[in-house]
Amino acid sequence: MSQLDLHALDIDYQSEADRICARLREITARQLHRRGLVVAISGGIDSSVSCALAVRALGPERVFTLILPEQDSSDDSAARARILAEHLGVRTETVDIAPALAAIGCYRARDEAVRNTLPEYGEGWKFKIVIDGGTEGRINRFRLVAQSPDGAMHERDLALADYLTIVAATNFKQRIRKTLEYFHADRLNYGVVGTPNRVEYDQGFFVKNGDGSADVKPIAHLYKSQVYGMARHLGLPERVCAAIPTTDTYSLSQGQDEFYFALPYQQMDLALWALNHGRPAGELAIALGITPAHAQAVYDDIRNKRRTTKYLHMAPVLAGDVPELD
Repeated sequence: MSQLDLHALDIDYQSEADRICARLREITARQLHRRGLVVAISGGIDSSVSCALAVRALGPERVFTLILPEQDSSDDSAARARILAEHLGVRTETVDIAPALAAIGCYRARDEAVRNTLPEYGEGWKFKIVIDGGTEGRINRFRLVAQSPDGAMHERDLALADYLTIVAATNFKQRIRKTLEYFHADRLNYGVVGTPNRVEYDQGFFVKNGDGSADVKPIAHLYKSQVYGMARHLGLPERVCAAIPTTDTYSLSQGQDEFYFALPYQQMDLALWALNHGRPAGELAIALGITPAHAQAVYDDIRNKRRTTKYLHMAPVLAGDVPELD
């Protein structure tokens, strides 16, 4: 058995890119019966690689991209998305979804829930939600971290009802974006590309009927580290290849490991790979330089998230059989 390290995730990027592109051509034409693909590009590594693979498979003239910022999106994300679109030579349209989100009550419902925890929260404040507990072997809990206009930081425990309301409200962002993706897909007779990597797909880090909805998901089998490797193999712009993973959901800057995952992405990749390949927690502990108890807590957290997010992967459940469509 080889020593556990990031080399366990090494793949032949040329062969894998060729295989994915061949599948994209087959899926688009023979299974979806569509003329091309729509990709929403955020400037992040996952949507960038998904788009680049679609272009490599079908050509830039058969890929349509959308840049869909809102009031909490970072300017840098949109700039990276525009750089990518220009690099790939694809058609792109930018739509600010903030007015739609405001009209549907996204920001109002979110802010009311935040004020239940932090009454002074208001205009000019920024906030994010962070996760705590799971990697220490405790039950995960969520905390509100907010910054006032004068720069002071505030941290509070979130009541479950307020946490659920904030998440439900922010999920509008992904669902509005997906509505626009399918509008253009219907208009062009294209399919819609989903962009989760393996850890996101495995751990349920997506919104049901939001970014979890798609016709094809070309990188859901690739670990995040492999997605970065694929980006460099495909020759994507350095500004895209160097993008740091963020949620780009809350007004205060936030890493994905703060909000959801047990570890930063490279360590998380290795932990998931190790669990998938039956490697003991003690071996993961040595590889990551953590205690065996911490490594076991990471394994337990992965299993718990698989259990609690199973609903997100489920197709609609029928109360009776419709055998003609099976």
